[in-house]
Amino acid sequence: MTWRDILSKSTAYLNAKGVPDGAVAAECLVARLLRMRRGELIPALAHEADEKRLAAMRRGLARLTAGEPLQYVLGEWDFRTLTLGCDRRALIPRPETEELVTRVLADLKARATSGATPFVVDVGTGTGAIILSLAKEFQAPAIFLGTDVSADAIALAQENAVRCGLANRVKFAVADGLDDFDEPESIDILVSNPPYIESSVLATLDPRIRDHEPRLALDGGASGLDFYDRYLADALNLLKPGGAVFFEIGENQGEALRQLMTDYGFVEITIENDYAGHTRYASGRLA
Repeated sequence: MTWRDILSKSTAYLNAKGVPDGAVAAECLVARLLRMRRGELIPALAHEADEKRLAAMRRGLARLTAGEPLQYVLGEWDFRTLTLGCDRRALIPRPETEELVTRVLADLKARATSGATPFVVDVGTGTGAIILSLAKEFQAPAIFLGTDVSADAIALAQENAVRCGLANRVKFAVADGLDDFDEPESIDILVSNPPYIESSVLATLDPRIRDHEPRLALDGGASGLDFYDRYLADALNLLKPGGAVFFEIGENQGEALRQLMTDYGFVEITIENDYAGHTRYASGRLA
């Protein structure tokens, strides 16, 4: 069979099994096996498939129909300018988080005019997507640190730092939130995409999320706000004057985050929507 035949049959099979975006998933699998991007596939589709790659394609299809997320089956996923290793050790990087990076970059660029070297901490770094993207795209001197309570996630983030050529630019550490920081007024920017799903809602999630992505990266406690409350309290001591926090948040959490940040004394509080029109980002600054 040619790869065009395989792609057609695979798409039909995935659609019949209820796999979301079956055509995209099939194209991604073929592109991964042929070591090219989806946009480069067309000339290669006329070639016949060898048995080893065909067997690998079958295995990939079986994993998808069993409910495993495409990103984990591929073992990698694109995030902004980076291609990151992606597996069950950490949450899958999502497009909404790319815009969180955009907001932090704007703040970093504004700080660059002062000539100081900003210290940026990404709490709950997971794959390292946020902090690695910041280090890649912000060219001025800065200190970048990613932390996570999961040693497995930190191992994955370190692998991604090497993969992206950023191992000398970004450091990672196993830490429970900000508990291990003991130097007051040392951080310029705190960024986090923390767990924000209410504990009672976890059982209702899509099985591809619920049964495969790490619960540690999803469960935000009874209200979904546990980690924001904790990080904001710690930030009062750890942020420099004028330091900023940037969070990704749940679509129904905007007003609750605004109130939390107000209660903790933050100013210039901003709640913003993502491209889909859902509330997704909260930021604020210490006076």
